[in-house]
Amino acid sequence: MVALSTGWFNYKKRCLKYINIHGNGKSVKAKVVDECDSRMGCDSVHDYQPPCPNNIVDASKAIWKALGFLEKNWGEMDIY
Repeated sequence: MVALSTGWFNYKKRCLKYINIHGNGKSVKAKVVDECDSRMGCDSVHDYQPPCPNNIVDASKAIWKALGFLEKNWGEMDIY
């Protein structure tokens, strides 16, 4: 499961759709289940977290595992 930044979430048009994520020589199909808000943050609705950067995919642990990354390397990778 993943959350997409506001622009890619596209007014919920990608919600509950699948995207393909490639990395580490592997590929995984991930379901979009949420938006990582790129416009608002730092309030109770957003758990006092800052806004997400633009153009990100916030992936679950299962995605990182399926791509074969060691836990110490989870976090960020370039996406295209």
